[in-house]
Amino acid sequence: MKPTKSRNNLIYQATFHTRSKQLGSQLSDELRKKYGKKSVRVVEGDSIKIVRGEFKGVDGKVSKIFTKKSSVSVEGVKKEKTKGDKFDVYIHTSNLLVTGLNTDDKWRIAKLEGKNPNEKPKTVIEKTPAKEDTIKTIVKETPSKETKTTVSKETKVEKTQKKEVEK
Repeated sequence: MKPTKSRNNLIYQATFHTRSKQLGSQLSDELRKKYGKKSVRVVEGDSIKIVRGEFKGVDGKVSKIFTKKSSVSVEGVKKEKTKGDKFDVYIHTSNLLVTGLNTDDKWRIAKLEGKNPNEKPKTVIEKTPAKEDTIKTIVKETPSKETKTTVSKETKVEKTQKKEVEK
């Protein structure tokens, strides 16, 4: 395949899944040390800092994501038209630095921490003295029930034997 064709497939004709991966942005030094990763996919609600471009140095939160352009809209970053209307400015994700993560998605945080998000947290069952007493009483009651059932079986057998004897 020609290089131009493969490049076009990656950039202009990319699938949604591939475009989603291209929405990555660098993590700040603090988050890099915490999670051990260099970059992360930008999600609505993340706190970011603009590193390059006209709005360099502006901090804000991601308000919208535009996957077709691989860019995001930041709260407070707007331009004004000649008639006075304001519109959102979309900034490419490569020009951003993620300073704070949106922790609403537990799956995302588990993946960042290196845990398996499919695993359920293990619950530790601690035995208390009160629970052990109840278990012992239950165990004591069950043998008495077994003896009652054996007694009732014996009586049934005795009745059938009596009937046979009477005949």
